Amino acid sequence: MTRLTSILLLFSFVQPVQAAVQLKGWLEFVQKVDMRVVESGIVEEVSVSTGQRVKQGELLLRMDQREASARLLEAKAIRARAKINTERAARELARTQELFDRGLIAQEELKDAELEDAAAAAEEESAKAGVSAAEIALERTELRAPYNGVVVARNVWEGEVIYKTLQQEPLLVIAPDGFMLARVLVTADMLRRVQQGQTARINILGDLRKAQIYSLGVEPVRVDLQGAVYALDLIFERRPDELLRPSEKVQILLP
Repeated sequence: MTRLTSILLLFSFVQPVQAAVQLKGWLEFVQKVDMRVVESGIVEEVSVSTGQRVKQGELLLRMDQREASARLLEAKAIRARAKINTERAARELARTQELFDRGLIAQEELKDAELEDAAAAAEEESAKAGVSAAEIALERTELRAPYNGVVVARNVWEGEVIYKTLQQEPLLVIAPDGFMLARVLVTADMLRRVQQGQTARINILGDLRKAQIYSLGVEPVRVDLQGAVYALDLIFERRPDELLRPSEKVQILLP
Protein backbone atom coordinates (compact mmCIF):
# COMPACT_ATOMS: atom_id res chain seq x y z
CA MET A 1 0.00 0.00 0.00
CA THR A 2 1.46 3.33 -1.05
CA ARG A 3 1.63 6.35 1.24
CA LEU A 4 -0.93 8.22 -0.90
CA THR A 5 -3.33 5.28 -0.66
CA SER A 6 -2.96 5.22 3.13
CA ILE A 7 -3.72 8.95 3.40
CA LEU A 8 -6.80 8.63 1.20
CA LEU A 9 -8.01 5.66 3.23
CA LEU A 10 -7.53 7.61 6.47
CA PHE A 11 -9.56 10.57 5.19
CA SER A 12 -12.36 8.26 4.10
CA PHE A 13 -13.00 7.40 7.79
CA VAL A 14 -12.93 10.98 9.04
CA GLN A 15 -16.40 12.47 9.48
CA PRO A 16 -16.75 16.17 8.71
CA VAL A 17 -17.15 18.28 11.87
CA GLN A 18 -19.70 21.03 11.62
CA ALA A 19 -18.58 24.24 13.30
CA ALA A 20 -20.86 25.84 15.87
CA VAL A 21 -23.03 28.65 14.58
CA GLN A 22 -22.20 31.88 16.41
CA LEU A 23 -25.01 34.38 16.83
CA LYS A 24 -25.55 37.55 18.84
CA GLY A 25 -28.42 37.65 21.31
CA TRP A 26 -29.52 39.18 24.58
CA LEU A 27 -30.72 38.13 28.03
CA GLU A 28 -34.31 37.90 29.20
CA PHE A 29 -36.07 36.71 32.35
CA VAL A 30 -37.69 33.30 32.06
CA GLN A 31 -40.97 34.85 33.26
CA LYS A 32 -42.31 37.74 35.30
CA VAL A 33 -45.24 37.90 37.70
CA ASP A 34 -47.24 41.11 37.99
CA MET A 35 -48.47 41.44 41.57
CA ARG A 36 -51.56 43.43 42.52
CA VAL A 37 -53.79 43.51 45.59
CA VAL A 38 -57.32 42.14 45.32
CA GLU A 39 -58.91 44.49 47.86
CA SER A 40 -58.90 48.28 48.14
CA GLY A 41 -57.05 49.90 51.01
CA ILE A 42 -54.06 51.88 52.24
CA VAL A 43 -50.52 50.57 51.85
CA GLU A 44 -49.00 50.15 55.29
CA GLU A 45 -45.61 48.65 54.42
CA VAL A 46 -43.50 47.86 51.36
CA SER A 47 -40.67 45.54 52.39
CA VAL A 48 -38.66 45.34 49.16
CA SER A 49 -37.02 47.55 46.56
CA THR A 50 -36.13 47.12 42.92
CA GLY A 51 -33.27 44.68 42.37
CA GLN A 52 -33.68 42.97 45.73
CA ARG A 53 -33.63 39.18 45.87
CA VAL A 54 -36.42 37.52 47.84
CA LYS A 55 -37.22 34.05 49.12
CA GLN A 56 -40.47 32.20 48.46
CA GLY A 57 -43.11 33.30 50.96
CA GLU A 58 -41.22 36.43 52.00
CA LEU A 59 -43.39 39.46 52.75
CA LEU A 60 -43.35 42.02 49.95
CA LEU A 61 -46.22 44.36 50.79
CA ARG A 62 -48.80 44.77 53.56
CA MET A 63 -52.03 46.75 53.43
CA ASP A 64 -53.75 48.23 56.48
CA GLN A 65 -55.11 45.14 58.24
CA ARG A 66 -57.30 46.67 60.93
CA GLU A 67 -60.62 46.19 59.18
CA ALA A 68 -59.80 42.66 58.02
CA SER A 69 -58.57 41.72 61.51
CA ALA A 70 -61.79 43.05 63.07
CA ARG A 71 -63.88 41.00 60.66
CA LEU A 72 -61.90 37.89 61.55
CA LEU A 73 -62.47 38.49 65.27
CA GLU A 74 -66.19 38.94 64.65
CA ALA A 75 -66.33 35.74 62.58
CA LYS A 76 -64.56 33.80 65.33
CA ALA A 77 -67.03 35.12 67.92
CA ILE A 78 -69.95 33.99 65.73
CA ARG A 79 -68.36 30.56 65.39
CA ALA A 80 -67.89 30.32 69.18
CA ARG A 81 -71.57 31.14 69.80
CA ALA A 82 -72.62 28.66 67.12
CA LYS A 83 -70.54 25.94 68.77
CA ILE A 84 -72.23 26.62 72.13
CA ASN A 85 -75.65 26.41 70.47
CA THR A 86 -74.68 23.12 68.82
CA GLU A 87 -73.62 21.62 72.13
CA ARG A 88 -76.82 22.87 73.80
CA ALA A 89 -78.97 21.43 71.01
CA ALA A 90 -77.16 18.08 71.25
CA ARG A 91 -77.78 17.90 74.99
CA GLU A 92 -81.44 18.81 74.50
CA LEU A 93 -81.80 16.13 71.84
CA ALA A 94 -80.26 13.51 74.13
CA ARG A 95 -82.63 14.51 76.99
CA THR A 96 -85.65 14.47 74.66
CA GLN A 97 -84.67 11.08 73.28
CA GLU A 98 -84.48 9.69 76.80
CA LEU A 99 -87.92 11.06 77.67
CA PHE A 100 -89.35 9.68 74.46
CA ASP A 101 -87.85 6.25 75.12
CA ARG A 102 -89.50 6.31 78.52
CA GLY A 103 -92.82 7.18 76.89
CA LEU A 104 -93.13 10.55 78.66
CA ILE A 105 -93.35 12.79 75.56
CA ALA A 106 -94.85 12.58 72.09
CA GLN A 107 -92.89 11.83 68.93
CA GLU A 108 -93.51 15.38 67.66
CA GLU A 109 -91.40 16.78 70.50
CA LEU A 110 -88.56 14.41 69.57
CA LYS A 111 -88.76 15.56 65.94
CA ASP A 112 -88.62 19.20 67.04
CA ALA A 113 -85.46 18.48 69.06
CA GLU A 114 -83.90 16.71 66.07
CA LEU A 115 -84.66 19.71 63.86
CA GLU A 116 -83.13 22.09 66.42
CA ASP A 117 -80.02 19.92 66.56
CA ALA A 118 -79.69 19.86 62.76
CA ALA A 119 -80.24 23.61 62.51
CA ALA A 120 -77.58 24.27 65.16
CA ALA A 121 -75.10 22.04 63.34
CA ALA A 122 -75.79 23.88 60.06
CA GLU A 123 -75.30 27.24 61.77
CA GLU A 124 -71.95 26.09 63.14
CA GLU A 125 -70.79 24.98 59.69
CA SER A 126 -71.83 28.35 58.29
CA ALA A 127 -69.90 30.08 61.08
CA LYS A 128 -66.81 28.00 60.27
CA ALA A 129 -67.08 29.05 56.63
CA GLY A 130 -67.30 32.67 57.76
CA VAL A 131 -64.05 32.30 59.70
CA SER A 132 -62.33 30.77 56.68
CA ALA A 133 -63.53 33.61 54.46
CA ALA A 134 -62.30 36.20 56.98
CA GLU A 135 -58.92 34.48 57.21
CA ILE A 136 -58.58 34.56 53.43
CA ALA A 137 -59.52 38.26 53.39
CA LEU A 138 -56.81 38.93 55.97
CA GLU A 139 -54.24 36.96 53.95
CA ARG A 140 -55.11 39.05 50.91
CA THR A 141 -53.95 42.20 52.67
CA GLU A 142 -50.41 40.92 52.10
CA LEU A 143 -48.36 40.15 49.00
CA ARG A 144 -45.72 37.46 49.41
CA ALA A 145 -43.09 36.19 46.99
CA PRO A 146 -44.48 33.31 44.89
CA TYR A 147 -40.96 31.85 44.52
CA ASN A 148 -37.29 32.67 45.02
CA GLY A 149 -36.76 35.63 42.75
CA VAL A 150 -35.71 39.19 42.17
CA VAL A 151 -37.85 42.34 42.34
CA VAL A 152 -37.95 43.71 38.80
CA ALA A 153 -40.14 46.74 39.47
CA ARG A 154 -41.69 48.55 42.42
CA ASN A 155 -44.54 50.95 41.67
CA VAL A 156 -46.01 51.47 45.15
CA TRP A 157 -45.14 53.37 48.33
CA GLU A 158 -46.27 53.45 51.94
CA GLY A 159 -49.41 55.50 52.51
CA GLU A 160 -50.79 55.12 48.99
CA VAL A 161 -54.51 54.46 48.62
CA ILE A 162 -55.00 51.49 46.30
CA TYR A 163 -58.26 50.69 44.53
CA LYS A 164 -58.50 47.12 43.30
CA THR A 165 -60.23 48.20 40.07
CA LEU A 166 -57.81 51.06 39.26
CA GLN A 167 -54.41 49.37 39.31
CA GLN A 168 -53.24 50.35 35.85
CA GLU A 169 -49.77 48.96 36.50
CA PRO A 170 -48.68 46.19 38.87
CA LEU A 171 -47.60 47.23 42.33
CA LEU A 172 -44.63 44.85 42.19
CA VAL A 173 -43.08 42.70 39.48
CA ILE A 174 -41.15 39.55 40.44
CA ALA A 175 -38.96 37.38 38.20
CA PRO A 176 -37.65 33.95 39.23
CA ASP A 177 -34.07 33.66 40.38
CA GLY A 178 -31.72 30.89 39.35
CA PHE A 179 -32.38 30.73 35.61
CA MET A 180 -32.41 33.19 32.71
CA LEU A 181 -32.99 33.08 28.99
CA ALA A 182 -30.71 34.01 26.14
CA ARG A 183 -32.77 35.08 23.13
CA VAL A 184 -31.66 35.30 19.53
CA LEU A 185 -33.52 36.04 16.31
CA VAL A 186 -33.10 33.40 13.62
CA THR A 187 -34.64 32.31 10.34
CA ALA A 188 -37.00 29.39 9.90
CA ASP A 189 -34.16 27.40 8.30
CA MET A 190 -32.10 27.80 11.47
CA LEU A 191 -35.02 26.67 13.64
CA ARG A 192 -35.26 23.47 11.62
CA ARG A 193 -31.65 22.64 12.48
CA VAL A 194 -32.20 22.54 16.24
CA GLN A 195 -34.53 20.81 18.70
CA GLN A 196 -36.01 21.71 22.05
CA GLY A 197 -33.78 20.44 24.86
CA GLN A 198 -30.67 20.36 22.69
CA THR A 199 -27.43 21.51 24.35
CA ALA A 200 -25.83 24.79 23.30
CA ARG A 201 -23.36 27.35 24.68
CA ILE A 202 -23.64 30.96 25.74
CA ASN A 203 -20.71 33.33 26.04
CA ILE A 204 -21.38 35.88 28.79
CA LEU A 205 -18.59 38.41 29.23
CA GLY A 206 -16.02 35.81 28.20
CA ASP A 207 -17.51 33.08 30.39
CA LEU A 208 -18.74 30.11 28.35
CA ARG A 209 -21.91 28.61 29.87
CA LYS A 210 -23.81 25.44 29.13
CA ALA A 211 -27.41 26.01 28.06
CA GLN A 212 -30.37 24.18 26.61
CA ILE A 213 -32.70 25.20 23.84
CA TYR A 214 -35.85 26.20 25.72
CA SER A 215 -38.37 27.21 23.08
CA LEU A 216 -38.62 27.56 19.32
CA GLY A 217 -40.48 30.55 17.93
CA VAL A 218 -43.73 29.91 16.06
CA GLU A 219 -45.01 33.40 15.29
CA PRO A 220 -42.52 35.68 13.49
CA VAL A 221 -41.07 38.56 15.45
CA ARG A 222 -40.45 40.54 12.31
CA VAL A 223 -41.08 40.19 8.60
CA ASP A 224 -39.16 42.28 6.07
CA LEU A 225 -37.82 42.02 2.53
CA GLN A 226 -35.15 39.55 3.67
CA GLY A 227 -37.80 37.24 5.16
CA ALA A 228 -39.22 36.38 8.56
CA VAL A 229 -37.26 35.99 11.78
CA TYR A 230 -38.27 34.08 14.89
CA ALA A 231 -37.22 34.08 18.54
CA LEU A 232 -35.09 31.19 19.72
CA ASP A 233 -34.70 30.95 23.52
CA LEU A 234 -32.01 29.11 25.45
CA ILE A 235 -32.19 28.61 29.20
CA PHE A 236 -29.16 28.55 31.49
CA GLU A 237 -28.46 28.56 35.20
CA ARG A 238 -27.65 31.89 36.82
CA ARG A 239 -25.13 31.69 39.61
CA PRO A 240 -26.05 32.83 43.13
CA ASP A 241 -25.76 36.60 43.58
CA GLU A 242 -24.77 37.00 39.92
CA LEU A 243 -25.83 40.36 38.54
CA LEU A 244 -27.32 39.75 35.10
CA ARG A 245 -29.96 41.97 33.59
CA PRO A 246 -32.35 41.63 30.65
CA SER A 247 -31.14 43.11 27.34
CA GLU A 248 -27.46 42.47 28.17
CA LYS A 249 -25.72 41.29 24.99
CA VAL A 250 -24.40 37.74 24.78
CA GLN A 251 -22.94 35.43 22.16
CA ILE A 252 -24.81 32.21 21.43
CA LEU A 253 -23.15 29.13 19.97
CA LEU A 254 -25.63 26.73 18.40
CA PRO A 255 -24.60 23.18 17.49
